[in-house]
Amino acid sequence: MAKGFGGLPGNMQAIMQQAKKMQEQLKKAQDEAKDMQANGSSGGGMVEVTANGENQIVSINIKKEIVNPEDVEMLQDLILTACNNALTQVQKSVQEKLSSITGGMNLPGML
Repeated sequence: MAKGFGGLPGNMQAIMQQAKKMQEQLKKAQDEAKDMQANGSSGGGMVEVTANGENQIVSINIKKEIVNPEDVEMLQDLILTACNNALTQVQKSVQEKLSSITGGMNLPGML
């Protein structure tokens, strides 16, 4: 009778245990990523935005001095830039967290 019937060979069993451990670590990291936050700003800090690990904007702060009713487009651009900056920063933080577990492997579907 061939080895391995009735159970996984020793080496394969160790690989499966390691995969299960990595899966648990990834789940924990994904849960922690939801609580991560990153800030982005533009206009020399006149517009500040905070995003979370679920790629949601959670706050926007605009200094009164930058608000000019005659130039709404500039304010829109500053908000857009700050939002994109915050989202980029939080995505980078989440990827770094996940890469520390996967050893840099890019696993599809991970956030």
